[in-house]
Amino acid sequence: MTTAKRWTSRLLAIALPALLLAAPAQAIVTAGTPTALRSDTDGDTEADRQAVSREIERFRSSSISISQAMAIAEARHAGATTADVSFDGASGVPVYRVKTLHNDRIWRHTINATTGELIGGEAALPLAELDGDDRSNLAALGAIRHRLADAVHVAERAASGKAISGGLVREGGRLNFAIVVISGDDLKEVILEPPGARTK
Repeated sequence: MTTAKRWTSRLLAIALPALLLAAPAQAIVTAGTPTALRSDTDGDTEADRQAVSREIERFRSSSISISQAMAIAEARHAGATTADVSFDGASGVPVYRVKTLHNDRIWRHTINATTGELIGGEAALPLAELDGDDRSNLAALGAIRHRLADAVHVAERAASGKAISGGLVREGGRLNFAIVVISGDDLKEVILEPPGARTK
């Protein structure tokens, strides 16, 4: 069992048992609006709060979970793994935007959050067209045995809620999974460092 060592404002550290395939994982749960969901357009705090509330309501009314959306996208290409997933309730139809890694390409999928159907086909981007940091992160993702789906499961248990987005972040030479979880009426960001995920 490990405990988070760094404390910042509004930070809650949770000690988790070895939930990721019997390997120790560090989980840091931050309360408040995660950076990924904050609007940087006009700084109107009330408008931002209302936009996040609408997004949460649309998410709660969706019948497809983030785990199901990842599984749908990964099933499009045998051996694919999810690198990034997010819920988007701002458009007419709520969707999950899922990026998977397969055969040196990033595949972009839009999954209907109500029906689970793929919307508008899929698009692929060769890894060679990404910047060096993104290529390095994705190479590390391919080298570790843990998947974003595992991190989502751990984050949902740690924050007692349902994940609305997840992806890779790199801090201080470490590749982490960052998962945003809706817990009650709060948004919590959970950072998980999978064992063996250190990058240069």
